[in-house]
Amino acid sequence: MATSQFSASCSRTRPFPHYESRSRLIDFTCRSSKSKLFFTRSLNRKQSRRSFSVKSVSSEPTQKLKDPIADEEASTTLSSLTTDAASVASSIKYHAEFTPSFSPERLDLPKAYFATAQSVRDSLIINWNATYDYYEKLNVKQAYYLSMEFLQGRALLNAVGNLELRGAYAEALNKLGHKLEEIASQEPDAALGNGGLGRLASCFLDSLATLNYPAWGYGLRYRYGLFKQLITKDGQEEIAEDWLESGNPWEIVRNDVSYPVKFYGKVVTGSDGIRHWIGGEDIKAVAHDVPIPGYQTKTTINLRLWSTKAPSEDFDLNAFNSGEHTKAYEALGNAEKICYVLYPGDESIEGKVLRLKQQYTLCSASLQDIIARFERRSGASVNWEEFPEKVAVQMNDTHPTLCIPELMRILIDLKGLSWKDAWNITQRTVAYTNHTVLPEALEKWSFELMQKLLPRHIEIIQMIDEEVIGTIISEYRTADYDLLEKKLKEMRILENVDYPEAYADILVKPKEIEPVEEVEIENVENVESLDEEDKLGEESPDEKEQVLPEPVPEPPKLVRMANLCVVGGHAVNGVAEIHSEIVKEEVFNSFYQLWPEKFQNKTNGVTPRRWIRFCNPDLSEIITKWIGTEEWVLDTEKLAGLRKFADNEDLHSQWRAAKRNNKLKVVSLIKERTGYSVSPDALFDVQVKRIHEYKRQLLNILGIVYRYKKMKEMTASERKEMFVPRVCIFGGKAFATYVQAKRIVKFITDVGATINHDPEIGDLLKVIFVPDYNVSVAELLIPASELSQHISTAGMEASGTSNMKFSMNGCILIGTLDGANVEIREEVGEDNFFLFGAKAHEIADLRKERAEGKFVPDPRFEEVKEFVRSGVFGPYNYDEMIGSLEGNEGYGRADYFLVGKDFPSYLECQDKVDEAYRDQKKWTRMSILNTAGSYKFSSDRTIHEYAKDIWNIQPLELP
Repeated sequence: MATSQFSASCSRTRPFPHYESRSRLIDFTCRSSKSKLFFTRSLNRKQSRRSFSVKSVSSEPTQKLKDPIADEEASTTLSSLTTDAASVASSIKYHAEFTPSFSPERLDLPKAYFATAQSVRDSLIINWNATYDYYEKLNVKQAYYLSMEFLQGRALLNAVGNLELRGAYAEALNKLGHKLEEIASQEPDAALGNGGLGRLASCFLDSLATLNYPAWGYGLRYRYGLFKQLITKDGQEEIAEDWLESGNPWEIVRNDVSYPVKFYGKVVTGSDGIRHWIGGEDIKAVAHDVPIPGYQTKTTINLRLWSTKAPSEDFDLNAFNSGEHTKAYEALGNAEKICYVLYPGDESIEGKVLRLKQQYTLCSASLQDIIARFERRSGASVNWEEFPEKVAVQMNDTHPTLCIPELMRILIDLKGLSWKDAWNITQRTVAYTNHTVLPEALEKWSFELMQKLLPRHIEIIQMIDEEVIGTIISEYRTADYDLLEKKLKEMRILENVDYPEAYADILVKPKEIEPVEEVEIENVENVESLDEEDKLGEESPDEKEQVLPEPVPEPPKLVRMANLCVVGGHAVNGVAEIHSEIVKEEVFNSFYQLWPEKFQNKTNGVTPRRWIRFCNPDLSEIITKWIGTEEWVLDTEKLAGLRKFADNEDLHSQWRAAKRNNKLKVVSLIKERTGYSVSPDALFDVQVKRIHEYKRQLLNILGIVYRYKKMKEMTASERKEMFVPRVCIFGGKAFATYVQAKRIVKFITDVGATINHDPEIGDLLKVIFVPDYNVSVAELLIPASELSQHISTAGMEASGTSNMKFSMNGCILIGTLDGANVEIREEVGEDNFFLFGAKAHEIADLRKERAEGKFVPDPRFEEVKEFVRSGVFGPYNYDEMIGSLEGNEGYGRADYFLVGKDFPSYLECQDKVDEAYRDQKKWTRMSILNTAGSYKFSSDRTIHEYAKDIWNIQPLELP
């Protein structure tokens, strides 16, 4: 169990703020004279530009300060490292010598990176410990963000940027013979996420720290990530991610913070009447903490990641010594593999079990930790009714849904609360963010699997389901049974599971009595003889060939996690205006009718620190110069000030120069990663995101193929006149078992191999697939992009966040009216967004039209499919991929994502792109207005809304 929130790398029993004087802090913290000198200097650092004060903290509606801090000890130790480059260099050398992970011979790049990171971490630890000591003493309400993904990216440049130490570290490393950028490039991306879900979570943590909100993130520490993507002649190949191979200098393992997590076993009723979960498989979840610094503030919050292991006594020494090595290690291996891989393949039962174990580990360990903190802060008297006034738990999608039955289990079975009280506390504590309308993301788990793995939780879920049934019956009564049946079918937690006994009789549909047709018999005497004659004419059972009907398989019993989230929490939010409307009107309409007050919209946002200030310094300097302040980094509404300069030729010239400089970096990246050479003078057209049919990378590449075909039919002069030179860049991972997505990756690379080696085309068209797309690649691609594709089938993308990053960096979007595209287009202006495609409200009718065989494809669509089938892109058979776009019905067919329907309008829109790009003055104006209009899409704004409307927490700045 946890005894303290943080422990620094130096030995001590309590956090820094408990020390009464500066000299005691320095003496106790540092064991060498060199380190002591360094920390003495660090405490003399100049004050940060932001002022610090304790703001009023409230909770439902006001949050009482248990023990306000007014004495000087809280502020004595909140100093960060000095900005003196000489002291920074001394710190780096100290860590290279005394906290090494490498041999001592030389300070080469990997060793220099580790020493630099550990030097920065010194500063973070001081503020990190002080932040949570302060929150602990004030007993503030805290938000906890639970997510299966945190796509952090590299930490070094972000940390020194947020601490405003970039200049000092650049100068210090230069003195040591290295460049800061070269050192930063040694850091592997933390393999803790895959796509927008994880990147959003990381942006949120940055904003929470920057805005001084008391909050933590909770996730799992994946040893091998999702996978490292290789692009070969066969398409995508997956190998294990090696991000932890040399260690992680940013994390601190908390060996004193571990919790038991149980699987399997059985549930029995004790003599006290309480249900006890006994037996089964026990593992330990161990905390690894990563500091998250805010920008221009001392607040440093925590990302706590869980790793899993078994107790050492589970190692069967006798079996090992008997030569049964696999058996000896079995329990340890079963525990450790829980945190091996993000989203292990779930085609097998073993894969499903592992995924469910991951989700429960995250929920159980995190809630035990949260409850331990609540009890410690409460002191001798714990009032569980106050739990929702001190704790807010946000479930990022359905992966952490088991928080609901787990919190109920702990409160009822371990803390002795009644069902009614526990249910009330749980509903007031937990909230749910929905990220998708796609069926595969609205998780459903096998009832039998969950019953086996988590027997106590399935009991609790059944009781919650019974609560839901009771609520629905009281709301809709039984007069209109068809309506009641419809509501129960849509809203129950359990699918295809019998009604509980308490409602079994009430929910039996009344049978309609059919009238019996009266037959008038004229001659009663003949009835018996007629029956006998009929019997004589019948075949005997032996003579009859008996045909038994095929048995109808029973539908699987399922637990609907999204329904459990809606029922078990007090708030449900979508992540863009159009998505939130779909959530209310379609996905959860029955719930919305019953509880409209639960449903909210919280349009996603991205941190302007990482996604423009740090990754695009050239453009950042221009923005600051023209709007006259750097305050836009914290207040993005000031970006709107660029609008008045949108036609200024001097700004245009500087803007284009910054873009070209960024494009040159990507030219180098492409050459290094793929071997292809591209021209920086071409239009950089980018689509980077998870590879999925609904995101329609297939529409993009088919458009490129059509463009290539038309080019080949022209003379060289006609091609040059007709087409603007383009570099079409793709990036993203296809899930390892998603066959169609992997076919699309293979197709893109085959098209690129053909076009890029065609001497007739030259620099007029290039197709690039950047392997192993991640945050660090995005930080190069996004500032260099000029056109970005967000072309999902309307109504299927919840929000998107990359569209916001591209727009913020002056990139113009081509897309459908889907997700946050709708709001981006409103803010940047219709003339500065390339729109095409069907609207969300039209999709259902278009699919129906297809099913009825009424769809007539555009001739250009048929032409491009035949061109692909001709074999021009190599011998690979693309019949299955093209076949998915054909037919009117059937699994994997009938063009479910409407590529064929939107293809003609997409081509016509691309012609408008070419026309606009030829007029560089017009294009630059559009680019400036995109940056100016992106002010609304800061994650700071989103976090303020969550804090106010869902979590009811307020910012708390350190003194």
